[in-house]
Amino acid sequence: MDLSEIRDLDYSNIGSASTGVKVLLLGLLALVILIGGYFYIVKDKRETLAERERTESELKQEFSTKQEKAANLEAYKAQLAEMEEMLEVMLRQLPSRTEMPELLVDISQTALGAGIDNELFEPRAEIKRDFYAEQPINVRMVGTYHEFGNFVSSVASLSRVVILTMRDISLQPVEGTGRLRLEGVVTTYRYLDDTEGGAVTAGGGQ
Repeated sequence: MDLSEIRDLDYSNIGSASTGVKVLLLGLLALVILIGGYFYIVKDKRETLAERERTESELKQEFSTKQEKAANLEAYKAQLAEMEEMLEVMLRQLPSRTEMPELLVDISQTALGAGIDNELFEPRAEIKRDFYAEQPINVRMVGTYHEFGNFVSSVASLSRVVILTMRDISLQPVEGTGRLRLEGVVTTYRYLDDTEGGAVTAGGGQ
């Protein structure tokens, strides 16, 4: 067989070709079939296998993570219980329901003792939260920066832990006096006792 046989081959009458040409054509046909089989069958299977291997790896990682969390679950529970106990202790340092009326008087008297004029000191309705209660107070006070500083310092020195937060507060100079008028809402807090559903439980609720 030489190249002229292939070049002059009559493809409409391949049966008349020599044995060598027929063998060559059959070999080429087999090669085409093998390549086609790879792309349409083998390659697809390899991609499927690779995808399943990735899925298996992800599942193993997920299992390992969950197993680690399960192993640490008791430690997490113990840590949560310890945090709840600490929170309970901190809350118990706040005033109780029976102490709140006296505390409001103490705050008002502390302001007067610091030299502040209480033009308005009006407790509003109490707001109960999960395990504590807010006591908003409408205030209008007149004093100097120094007197307000003494007031805050004196409140911090009261026998009970007193937390004061201020909302919608304005501070304006009082013309011709060198003093300031503070007006807005001051909020203090107390803990809810067990009869009010104030026990701290898992999740921070009641």
